[in-house]
Amino acid sequence: MTVAQLRALLAVADHGGFTAGAERIGSTQPAVSRVIAAIERELGAPLFVRGRDGVAPTEAGEIAIRRARAALLQLDRLHEEVAASAGRLGGTLRIASLPSATGSLLAAPLRAFTDRHPALAVRLFEGTDREVRDWLDGGAADLGVVTLPAPGYAAVELGGDEMVAVLPAGHALAAEPAVPLGALAAERFILPTGGCGPLILDAARRGGAALDIALEAREPQSLVELVAAGLGVTVMPTLNLPPELDGVTTRPLAPRLPRTLAVAPGAAAGPAAHAFLQALAAA
Repeated sequence: MTVAQLRALLAVADHGGFTAGAERIGSTQPAVSRVIAAIERELGAPLFVRGRDGVAPTEAGEIAIRRARAALLQLDRLHEEVAASAGRLGGTLRIASLPSATGSLLAAPLRAFTDRHPALAVRLFEGTDREVRDWLDGGAADLGVVTLPAPGYAAVELGGDEMVAVLPAGHALAAEPAVPLGALAAERFILPTGGCGPLILDAARRGGAALDIALEAREPQSLVELVAAGLGVTVMPTLNLPPELDGVTTRPLAPRLPRTLAVAPGAAAGPAAHAFLQALAAA
């Protein structure tokens, strides 16, 4: 079994399908399907079962994924530690990020870090807050961008923004300088599911507001389009707002609801990950 085959196996497992896994490693779905079939023939057991929402590992697949992840981690650590012994950082640094943070907060410090360590390769992938934490805990990512508070993680603050109310243009609350969460309790509420939902619901509970959750959506553009169509109101972090806000308006919340993002090390963090955290903390 080759290193490339192991990486294909983990790509399918981590991203829930052959097509998504192939995209992550710069391959094609048929090629990755052939790789997985070859591994299954070698091991003598099916590794994945297909469902409506993608693929899920079998019991044999769980064992293979766990062992493949451990094997590749050891290979990465070999490169990193040998490079570190020679006074440089090498290997691959795997970073899981939130889409709203990648360009606005993470790109600049990551560029500065890789400029200082040109032998270091970076693999960056994006997901929801829950997905990022799962990747950190499962060893799929060395570092991840998380929303604070993040109990159990030795996180270094990256930056932040604040949550704002997103309303249809012409809505009565759009004329207010700021909108209490309690005022949104009388509206049909569209709950973001990309990671901000718990922060919003917790703030509503603390303020004694019971939001009427009528719809849920993950993508920022979908949230804005649902609001523009008059299907409800929502709350979003400013970094998540699309450039075009046709048909909607935003207002600060009262009291304001800040969101702080940080970079946390995962269970598999190595020398490069810790060096990046140190550089971030010193900046």
